[in-house]
Amino acid sequence: MAVTTLKRKLRRKRQGQNTRVLRIKQLSAQPVIRNVDVEEIKKGFAEQK
Repeated sequence: MAVTTLKRKLRRKRQGQNTRVLRIKQLSAQPVIRNVDVEEIKKGFAEQK
């Protein structure tokens, strides 16, 4: 008995798997935490005025 591979269906299934993995990665990604000097930013605004 011959086995045929449904290439189009397999491609669609893989595409769904990849998008799900990417979505999970995007949801679990955390932004880079930086040390922000608030006083320096306030000085910058005061200088512009």
